[in-house]
Amino acid sequence: MDKPRSVEGWLSQLGQPSADRDYLPGHARVLSLLQSLSLRRPKWRVRVVGTNGKGSTSWMVASAFASLGMKVGLYTSPHILAFNERIRIDGIPVESEVLNGVVERLMPRALTIGASYFEVATAAALVIFSAEQVDVEILEAGVGARLDATTAVDADIAVITPIGLDHQGWLGDSLELVAYEKSFAMEGCRWVVSSPQDEVVEMLLHTVRADLTIAVDVEVQPKMWGLHQQQNASLALQVMRLLMKDEMISTALDDRIKRAIEQTVVPGRMQKIVYKDEAIVWLDAAHNMHAIMALVKGFKESGLFFDVILVQTREDRNLDDAIDMLSPFAGQVVFPRAKDGEHVASVIAALKDVLGHVPQGEILVLGSFITVAAAMQCLTEI
Repeated sequence: MDKPRSVEGWLSQLGQPSADRDYLPGHARVLSLLQSLSLRRPKWRVRVVGTNGKGSTSWMVASAFASLGMKVGLYTSPHILAFNERIRIDGIPVESEVLNGVVERLMPRALTIGASYFEVATAAALVIFSAEQVDVEILEAGVGARLDATTAVDADIAVITPIGLDHQGWLGDSLELVAYEKSFAMEGCRWVVSSPQDEVVEMLLHTVRADLTIAVDVEVQPKMWGLHQQQNASLALQVMRLLMKDEMISTALDDRIKRAIEQTVVPGRMQKIVYKDEAIVWLDAAHNMHAIMALVKGFKESGLFFDVILVQTREDRNLDDAIDMLSPFAGQVVFPRAKDGEHVASVIAALKDVLGHVPQGEILVLGSFITVAAAMQCLTEI
């Protein structure tokens, strides 16, 4: 049998790679993948957990450390266009040749122990960060924290973004249960920072004993749109200020760090694309009610209004309630129903139709990262 030529070719042997459908609770398989590799420990390792805002916050923390001249490894998921986006060194996706070599090395063991797509991806990130001798590793959790692959290795800093209901099949159907699962990100960490979420902070404190700092909104104005991004920026800045407080970083660097956080731009988060110098298309990977509520709050504050909002998420998610929430901010909300396996084609067809009817309009596309990728593909092709 010929060897696969790409990382996706290798990982396709592991089955369904999509988010929580790929989730296998526990640390044993990741540790088994790593046990004989003698990985180098970075100076700092950061865990980022939560329901929404994990990716943006991770990028902002990475920018903050990079502004200090540190070599930073950033692991996020899922990707939009290419798997390499998940593993970055100083903001640059890992080269395909390097990534493919590492995954090929991990695959025999992965197949033997039944490791998942996400577990192999996580192990690959750790191997690459070790080989690159990064100063800082930032690991965005996939699902929860207690049994997530990213918490199989120890960390120094835990960052907890806003928590809401998502992945209920694995984490539980109440806020208390979800918070319980995510609270384990704090275990073993010297510094813990949480967004200001009164309804879950008490749960966090009662689950794992740790010194928890609440990141109240501070004087930071991120380039990315939205009140929720200001909250994410506050989280990132608070992380760095805790290190300053403990004299790990000089306070004289505060302005530099703040500017780096403010200038961070993450693909697929209210990403604005001007199409053919006419239509304005916004893309956002808000794929659950918690995320959409955060966007709606920003719409109210800013007065942003769209000709059309197109919402398309995975077939096993239900966002019917989002229509009523989004309707006041658009002339029309389009909610195409995709058959199983036809998600990408459905998004492309719906967006083409919308652009045909409002070629000079302002359009918002909401959904999973698959939705965002499909919209980008559509805008490139037509």
